[in-house]
Amino acid sequence: MSVVILGGNECMERQYKDLCKEYSCKAKVFIKPSGSLKNKLGRPHLMICFTGALSHKVLKNAQNEIRGCGTQVEHSKTASMAALRSILEKYTAVSA
Repeated sequence: MSVVILGGNECMERQYKDLCKEYSCKAKVFIKPSGSLKNKLGRPHLMICFTGALSHKVLKNAQNEIRGCGTQVEHSKTASMAALRSILEKYTAVSA
């Protein structure tokens, strides 16, 4: 399963990727997306948006990029490991 994470804490980027790996997910993490997201997101199965750390403009652009791809979108106000874990448990059959 491929996962794109938008927003979050810079110091936790590696931890986000490691947790996704525990759930057999391949993750791309964009903490502070710069420039266009076009051709960066791909066609992920799941996009997780940590809305507390994203501007409305970035969020809207990301949603426009994946429109029509069948990507599931989850929003979380907190960028904690617990929030990410609960989202991954919801979408994956394997529990870590």
